[in-house]
Amino acid sequence: MNSRAFKVDKLPSIKRLPAYLHLLHNLASDGEEYVSSNYLAEKMQLQPILVRKDLELTRVSGTPRIGYCISDLIKGIKDFLGWDESVDAFLVGAGCAGSFILGNRDLMGVGLKILAAFDKDPRKIGRKIHGVPVFDWPRLRELVSRTRVDIVILCVPPDEAQKVSDKLVAYGIKGIWNFTPTNLVVPEDVVVQKEDLASGLAVLSVKLNQSHSALKEGTFP
Repeated sequence: MNSRAFKVDKLPSIKRLPAYLHLLHNLASDGEEYVSSNYLAEKMQLQPILVRKDLELTRVSGTPRIGYCISDLIKGIKDFLGWDESVDAFLVGAGCAGSFILGNRDLMGVGLKILAAFDKDPRKIGRKIHGVPVFDWPRLRELVSRTRVDIVILCVPPDEAQKVSDKLVAYGIKGIWNFTPTNLVVPEDVVVQKEDLASGLAVLSVKLNQSHSALKEGTFP
């Protein structure tokens, strides 16, 4: 096993694509057919040239003075992200973080379908959380084999994360969305995406401190 990270080109652009998709869906719901890069730039608080660079990933071209066809952009983004079809997944760890994810309608809107959750707490087993059934942890291997699901959302306590991920790999799981602070060590053919909430908080705190300092010094814009 190793902890090799997969390198993804244009990662900042990729991370912005779901936000574009959300805006485009809203515009389509309002009956709009075209959108300009200037409009998207204003909503995203980006420079128009950066928006155009991001949208190049979709291979959808805009028309001068008209803009981009919204339906083409929606399809282009979904095709690029692989969201043109639903993605089935399991969730392991139905505590506070896991329950929040199970109830997140935005994830369902982009095609993620959580078929089942797994936990070892007898108070949760046999219940449904936001409509998703919760099973005892030992049943995971059986259901992975039966359903061919290869993605797991991991929300277990940090001290259990590596042990649980080892079992997931042994069961045939190829993708782990890691919501624990643990840096998982997995084989080369397994992909891990870590969501580090502490890192996000650190960035927010630094920005807030800089804002306070600028205000005190009279340099706040």
